[in-house]
Amino acid sequence: MRISRIFFFSVFISLTLACDKKEEACELDEAILAQDLNLQITRLENDFFEANTAAEFEYLLEKYPEFAQEFLDMGSYPTQDSLINELLEIHQDSSMRLLYDSVRIEFQDFSQIEQDLENAFKAIKYNFPEFQIPKVYTFVTGFNVDLVVTDELIVIGLDYFLPASHSFQPDQPRYLAERYEAPYLVPMLVTVISSRFNKTDPADKTLLAEMIYYGKSYHFTKAILPCTSDQFIIGYTPEQIAESFDNEEYIWAHFVENELLYETNPFELRKYIGEAPFTDAISTNAPGRIGRWLGWNIVDDYQFSNSISLADLMGESDAEKIFRQSGYRPRPPRN
Repeated sequence: MRISRIFFFSVFISLTLACDKKEEACELDEAILAQDLNLQITRLENDFFEANTAAEFEYLLEKYPEFAQEFLDMGSYPTQDSLINELLEIHQDSSMRLLYDSVRIEFQDFSQIEQDLENAFKAIKYNFPEFQIPKVYTFVTGFNVDLVVTDELIVIGLDYFLPASHSFQPDQPRYLAERYEAPYLVPMLVTVISSRFNKTDPADKTLLAEMIYYGKSYHFTKAILPCTSDQFIIGYTPEQIAESFDNEEYIWAHFVENELLYETNPFELRKYIGEAPFTDAISTNAPGRIGRWLGWNIVDDYQFSNSISLADLMGESDAEKIFRQSGYRPRPPRN
């Protein structure tokens, strides 16, 4: 019998027990922290908004050539002067000036984010010695770009990470805007970086493969940021995390009884993997991307059962193997 809908039951539980799966070992190893790594974050929004003349913008483009090429896409302009003229227009736009002022006030103290990102880079470098520390820039993009991440460069559009209550907001659904706040910034960056180590089988188009891919990315982020709440990694509220765990048996039953694991229809995959305020195929109370959350649980169980390194886990491209060797079983509801 196929399950068409699961109704979540109200349960009275302690969120302190349920909202984070893996908070026991959150301290970074001293060997990780002792690495010689000095992260420099360049606050380019200040430099660009304090520039007033074409000559000053030309100086900035020459001083930061990677930023000019990768982020400002200087190569797409017929001449450098045409890019400078556009930057001058942006500089004089009153709305952009107001947005910059908001970012300058909100992110005046950037020290905690800088420290968290430096520790994250140290942890990545410790587990993956080939990782090269990228140059990091912040900027005000006018809500055009949230993050640019390449092997050599990271650009953070700080305007995207203003508080969700701020009057300036990007044009996106509320449930997404609430995940674009300062505490989500470093976990989001680490999750993006995880993709370069996350090996997959391109021929495997199943929902299971997608679940395992995202599960590995979240596991990677938690391993790199062990003191970060799951809330800021997957983007669920503490209440959503607690309810998901208390209904894990019902969620898993939906996947099994509807034979979803080996589904390859992209439309069906989007129901369980794609961005959405909830997973309607299960319940309007089930948070969106529930397949990713299940994949995270499976990957956690696989790593625990096999005691493999983070590098070996990320290098395993066989989703079926990870699932079979995880011994995954949904947790029963807490009473």
